[in-house]
Amino acid sequence: MKVVFVMFLALLVSVSSQAVIQKPNIGNFLQCLRDRSDPKNPMTEAIFTPQNSTFASSYVSYTKNKRYSNPNDTNLIAIVAAKHESHVQATVVCAKSNRVQIRIRSGGHDYEGLSYTSSLPFAVLDMNNLRSITIDVSGKKAWVQAGATLGELYTKISEASKTLAFPAGVCPTLGAGGHISGGGYGNLMRKYGVSVDHVVDAQLVDVNGKILNRASMGEDLFWAICGGGGASFGVILSWTINLVAVPETITVFNVNKTLGQGATDVLYKWQLVSSKLPRELFLRAMPQITKGANKTIAVKFIAQFLGSSKKLMGIINKNLPELGLKGEDCYEMSWLNTTTFWADYPVGTSTSVLLKRPSTPPGAFFKSKSDYVKKPIPKEGMEKMWKTMLKFNNHVFMQWNPYGGVMDKIAANATAFPHRKGNLFKIQYFALWIDANATKANLALMKELYGVAETYVSSNPREAFLNYRDIDVGSNPSGVTNVAEGKIYGSKYFVGNLNRLMNVKAKYDPDNFFRHEQSIPPLHAM
Repeated sequence: MKVVFVMFLALLVSVSSQAVIQKPNIGNFLQCLRDRSDPKNPMTEAIFTPQNSTFASSYVSYTKNKRYSNPNDTNLIAIVAAKHESHVQATVVCAKSNRVQIRIRSGGHDYEGLSYTSSLPFAVLDMNNLRSITIDVSGKKAWVQAGATLGELYTKISEASKTLAFPAGVCPTLGAGGHISGGGYGNLMRKYGVSVDHVVDAQLVDVNGKILNRASMGEDLFWAICGGGGASFGVILSWTINLVAVPETITVFNVNKTLGQGATDVLYKWQLVSSKLPRELFLRAMPQITKGANKTIAVKFIAQFLGSSKKLMGIINKNLPELGLKGEDCYEMSWLNTTTFWADYPVGTSTSVLLKRPSTPPGAFFKSKSDYVKKPIPKEGMEKMWKTMLKFNNHVFMQWNPYGGVMDKIAANATAFPHRKGNLFKIQYFALWIDANATKANLALMKELYGVAETYVSSNPREAFLNYRDIDVGSNPSGVTNVAEGKIYGSKYFVGNLNRLMNVKAKYDPDNFFRHEQSIPPLHAM
């Protein structure tokens, strides 16, 4: 049986490899798009090729990482900036019939550029024009298209109600399509869970170009796109989401502690209490290098509390008095104003900034990694991390995001997003630099920092967060999906949910059309 299984895996690799060898018919692909154009919704203005004067600007405006922003990439044959759902359908059908790979981009925040790069000829299906949002206050629901940003969604919700919100990310330029499908989270996580915990319906263009909703796609495919990443299964057109209740008054603070001020001691205590605090309180810890001649580590403690500053002061002084929180550190504001605070704008900034769309190429290079922590990291472990961080000559930080609260109550297989009970916090490592010549050194230091942390984080597998895409945890070449390799990165992103995801993939996309370097491989029945 083992020999048969090995031969079966080899066959899968062989089939995938043959798909790579077959050359795409680029001319037929472009003609197919034009032929399938509906006169009521023509595609002419949605298709950009290298011959268009706006081709390069269309490409780079929605790329966030300069490491992967190359408008002269000779593998990029076209950008379809869909303006109607029929454009998405046509792109899928024409790409599949002409062996053209597609990459699906909503907000462009894919950390490793997998939504807009490939080593093979490909087209980008850009969803940024599909950005409609409808709010149903009485039903406490919203309908949001994949290309809408979180900033746009939050603004629309706030315009309709001051006591409704959606528990998603703190970066306003995130696209709803990819962020939600990957299990995106935010500062309401401990109270309400992650984004996919509130998805009640979705529209998806499947491998045959059909538009499916929850009823027509079935519960297994719906489950898979809620945390498994939509790009492995189809193209997300829109989500229907439940909104959650928030008070009119929310309190935030940002308190800084350097190593000289006992940051390590305070952070150690934070590990013991942050996941046990009332679920209305989300208290992030953010170690980073300080600027200036006397470089050191400072830890920012950034909080959001669904309630008054007076009540928040009482909770902190009881559970984390080492922080030394003062009344003047706290700001009471509306939920919408907290979104600008978390986006690192000064208190009082107009919420109109939430509607800004990118218009220029990315200005910086970056690398991110992630970990899940199940036991407190000892002080000597943190000191090893500080030592490595201080080797960087540019901006580097970690975000320690607390778990607990409702995250302990939701089953790991309730959605495809598996990282639930048993975690104290999640770490994001992030390094950012401006000089291209510093790339090699920064990538090496990120690898070193990740290595230092290995002793203190989850293992077997060492879990990772899909939306903090990290090619280092395993990948396939463009156009090839090796099941064995897929299990390596898949087990880290999806843990015990991987086999179910592979079975869903095999059922709904058996020929593996929707694929990228970290897509879910189809596990065909023996």
